[in-house]
Amino acid sequence: MTTLVCTSASKAAAPAAQTLPYPSFSSYVRARQPVLLRTARSLTGNPSDAEDLLQTALTKTYVAWERIEDHRALDGYVRRALLNTRTSQWRKRKVDEFACDELPEPEPVPGGDDPAEQQALRDAMWRAIMRLPARQRAMVVLRYYEDLSEVQTAEVLGVSVGTVKSAVSRALGKLREDSELGLVRS
Repeated sequence: MTTLVCTSASKAAAPAAQTLPYPSFSSYVRARQPVLLRTARSLTGNPSDAEDLLQTALTKTYVAWERIEDHRALDGYVRRALLNTRTSQWRKRKVDEFACDELPEPEPVPGGDDPAEQQALRDAMWRAIMRLPARQRAMVVLRYYEDLSEVQTAEVLGVSVGTVKSAVSRALGKLREDSELGLVRS
Protein backbone atom coordinates (compact mmCIF):
# COMPACT_ATOMS: atom_id res chain seq x y z
CA MET A 1 0.00 0.00 0.00
CA THR A 2 1.34 3.43 -0.85
CA THR A 3 1.62 5.88 2.00
CA LEU A 4 1.40 9.48 0.93
CA VAL A 5 4.13 11.78 2.19
CA CYS A 6 4.35 15.38 1.09
CA THR A 7 6.73 17.32 3.29
CA SER A 8 6.54 20.69 1.53
CA ALA A 9 2.74 20.65 1.35
CA SER A 10 2.29 19.39 4.90
CA LYS A 11 4.48 22.19 6.28
CA ALA A 12 2.26 24.71 4.51
CA ALA A 13 -0.85 23.09 6.00
CA ALA A 14 -2.59 24.16 9.18
CA PRO A 15 0.07 24.16 11.89
CA ALA A 16 -1.55 22.10 14.64
CA ALA A 17 -4.14 20.15 12.69
CA GLN A 18 -3.39 16.48 12.05
CA THR A 19 -5.91 16.22 9.20
CA LEU A 20 -5.10 17.09 5.63
CA PRO A 21 -6.23 20.54 4.53
CA TYR A 22 -7.94 18.84 1.56
CA PRO A 23 -10.14 16.05 2.89
CA SER A 24 -11.48 15.60 -0.63
CA PHE A 25 -7.92 14.80 -1.77
CA SER A 26 -7.60 11.97 0.73
CA SER A 27 -11.04 10.60 -0.19
CA TYR A 28 -10.08 10.85 -3.88
CA VAL A 29 -6.89 8.88 -3.22
CA ARG A 30 -8.72 6.22 -1.22
CA ALA A 31 -11.32 5.82 -3.96
CA ARG A 32 -9.07 5.90 -7.03
CA GLN A 33 -5.78 4.42 -5.80
CA PRO A 34 -6.32 0.87 -7.16
CA VAL A 35 -7.11 2.16 -10.66
CA LEU A 36 -4.23 4.62 -10.65
CA LEU A 37 -1.85 1.96 -9.32
CA ARG A 38 -2.78 -0.30 -12.25
CA THR A 39 -1.94 2.55 -14.60
CA ALA A 40 1.40 3.06 -12.85
CA ARG A 41 2.14 -0.68 -13.08
CA SER A 42 1.50 -0.63 -16.78
CA LEU A 43 4.01 2.21 -17.12
CA THR A 44 6.75 0.62 -15.01
CA GLY A 45 6.26 -3.12 -15.15
CA ASN A 46 7.43 -3.40 -11.55
CA PRO A 47 5.04 -3.19 -8.55
CA SER A 48 7.55 -1.38 -6.32
CA ASP A 49 8.44 1.17 -8.99
CA ALA A 50 4.73 1.62 -9.69
CA GLU A 51 4.02 2.48 -6.05
CA ASP A 52 6.87 5.02 -6.06
CA LEU A 53 5.67 6.50 -9.34
CA LEU A 54 2.09 6.81 -8.07
CA GLN A 55 3.23 8.40 -4.82
CA THR A 56 5.27 10.98 -6.74
CA ALA A 57 2.37 11.78 -9.06
CA LEU A 58 -0.06 12.07 -6.15
CA THR A 59 2.37 14.36 -4.36
CA LYS A 60 2.45 16.61 -7.41
CA THR A 61 -1.35 16.51 -7.54
CA TYR A 62 -1.62 17.40 -3.84
CA VAL A 63 0.67 20.40 -4.28
CA ALA A 64 -1.44 21.61 -7.23
CA TRP A 65 -4.80 20.75 -5.62
CA GLU A 66 -5.93 24.38 -5.21
CA ARG A 67 -5.04 25.20 -8.82
CA ILE A 68 -7.04 22.33 -10.30
CA GLU A 69 -10.31 23.91 -11.36
CA ASP A 70 -12.26 20.88 -12.59
CA HIS A 71 -12.08 18.11 -10.00
CA ARG A 72 -14.08 15.85 -12.33
CA ALA A 73 -10.94 15.62 -14.49
CA LEU A 74 -8.63 14.52 -11.67
CA ASP A 75 -7.96 11.09 -13.17
CA GLY A 76 -6.68 12.72 -16.35
CA TYR A 77 -4.53 15.11 -14.33
CA VAL A 78 -3.00 12.29 -12.25
CA ARG A 79 -2.47 10.10 -15.32
CA ARG A 80 -0.67 12.95 -17.05
CA ALA A 81 1.46 13.42 -13.91
CA LEU A 82 2.23 9.68 -13.94
CA LEU A 83 3.24 9.77 -17.57
CA ASN A 84 5.33 12.94 -17.25
CA THR A 85 7.07 11.64 -14.12
CA ARG A 86 7.83 8.29 -15.76
CA THR A 87 9.16 10.04 -18.86
CA SER A 88 11.43 12.19 -16.69
CA GLN A 89 12.69 9.12 -14.83
CA TRP A 90 13.34 7.34 -18.10
CA ARG A 91 15.30 10.29 -19.49
CA LYS A 92 17.43 10.58 -16.34
CA ARG A 93 18.38 6.91 -16.19
CA LYS A 94 22.03 6.16 -16.58
CA VAL A 95 22.92 3.91 -19.47
CA ASP A 96 26.34 2.36 -19.47
CA GLU A 97 27.73 1.68 -22.91
CA PHE A 98 30.95 -0.13 -23.52
CA ALA A 99 32.82 -0.29 -26.79
CA CYS A 100 33.90 -3.79 -27.75
CA ASP A 101 35.47 -5.49 -30.72
CA GLU A 102 32.74 -8.10 -31.14
CA LEU A 103 29.01 -7.72 -30.86
CA PRO A 104 27.58 -9.82 -28.04
CA GLU A 105 25.33 -12.52 -29.39
CA PRO A 106 22.76 -14.34 -27.31
CA GLU A 107 23.65 -17.84 -26.25
CA PRO A 108 22.05 -20.41 -28.51
CA VAL A 109 19.04 -22.12 -27.00
CA PRO A 110 19.66 -25.83 -26.30
CA GLY A 111 18.16 -27.77 -29.16
CA GLY A 112 18.60 -24.81 -31.48
CA ASP A 113 14.87 -24.55 -32.21
CA ASP A 114 13.71 -21.37 -33.82
CA PRO A 115 10.96 -19.64 -31.76
CA ALA A 116 8.87 -19.28 -34.93
CA GLU A 117 9.14 -23.03 -35.52
CA GLN A 118 8.17 -23.71 -31.90
CA GLN A 119 5.10 -21.48 -32.29
CA ALA A 120 4.16 -23.19 -35.56
CA LEU A 121 4.38 -26.56 -33.80
CA ARG A 122 2.22 -25.31 -30.90
CA ASP A 123 -0.38 -23.97 -33.33
CA ALA A 124 -0.40 -27.22 -35.31
CA MET A 125 -0.72 -29.18 -32.05
CA TRP A 126 -3.77 -27.16 -30.98
CA ARG A 127 -5.39 -27.59 -34.38
CA ALA A 128 -4.77 -31.35 -34.14
CA ILE A 129 -6.20 -31.45 -30.61
CA MET A 130 -9.27 -29.56 -31.78
CA ARG A 131 -9.83 -32.29 -34.41
CA LEU A 132 -10.06 -34.96 -31.70
CA PRO A 133 -13.50 -36.05 -30.49
CA ALA A 134 -14.72 -33.88 -27.61
CA ARG A 135 -14.27 -36.56 -24.93
CA GLN A 136 -10.71 -37.44 -26.01
CA ARG A 137 -9.86 -33.75 -26.36
CA ALA A 138 -11.08 -33.08 -22.81
CA MET A 139 -9.02 -35.95 -21.43
CA VAL A 140 -5.84 -34.91 -23.27
CA VAL A 141 -6.21 -31.30 -22.14
CA LEU A 142 -6.83 -32.30 -18.51
CA ARG A 143 -3.98 -34.81 -18.48
CA TYR A 144 -1.26 -32.91 -20.32
CA TYR A 145 -2.15 -29.22 -20.30
CA GLU A 146 -3.76 -29.04 -16.85
CA ASP A 147 -1.32 -31.68 -15.55
CA LEU A 148 -3.96 -33.71 -13.71
CA SER A 149 -3.33 -37.34 -12.82
CA GLU A 150 -5.39 -40.12 -14.40
CA VAL A 151 -7.39 -40.41 -11.17
CA GLN A 152 -8.08 -36.66 -11.03
CA THR A 153 -9.06 -36.62 -14.71
CA ALA A 154 -11.44 -39.53 -14.13
CA GLU A 155 -13.00 -37.72 -11.15
CA VAL A 156 -13.46 -34.48 -13.09
CA LEU A 157 -15.11 -36.23 -16.04
CA GLY A 158 -17.02 -38.77 -13.95
CA VAL A 159 -15.55 -41.82 -15.69
CA SER A 160 -13.33 -44.71 -14.62
CA VAL A 161 -9.54 -44.52 -14.61
CA GLY A 162 -9.43 -47.27 -17.24
CA THR A 163 -11.61 -45.16 -19.54
CA VAL A 164 -9.19 -42.26 -19.17
CA LYS A 165 -6.20 -44.48 -19.90
CA SER A 166 -7.71 -46.02 -23.04
CA ALA A 167 -9.15 -42.76 -24.39
CA VAL A 168 -5.89 -40.87 -23.86
CA SER A 169 -3.97 -43.70 -25.52
CA ARG A 170 -6.25 -43.58 -28.58
CA ALA A 171 -6.01 -39.77 -28.69
CA LEU A 172 -2.22 -39.83 -28.57
CA GLY A 173 -2.22 -42.41 -31.37
CA LYS A 174 -4.35 -40.09 -33.51
CA LEU A 175 -2.03 -37.17 -32.74
CA ARG A 176 1.05 -39.25 -33.74
CA GLU A 177 -0.63 -40.08 -37.05
CA ASP A 178 -1.82 -36.52 -37.74
CA SER A 179 -0.43 -35.46 -41.11
CA GLU A 180 -0.20 -31.76 -40.25
CA LEU A 181 1.90 -32.47 -37.16
CA GLY A 182 4.17 -34.69 -39.25
CA LEU A 183 4.80 -31.85 -41.72
CA VAL A 184 5.63 -29.35 -38.97
CA ARG A 185 7.99 -31.70 -37.13
CA SER A 186 10.04 -32.63 -40.22
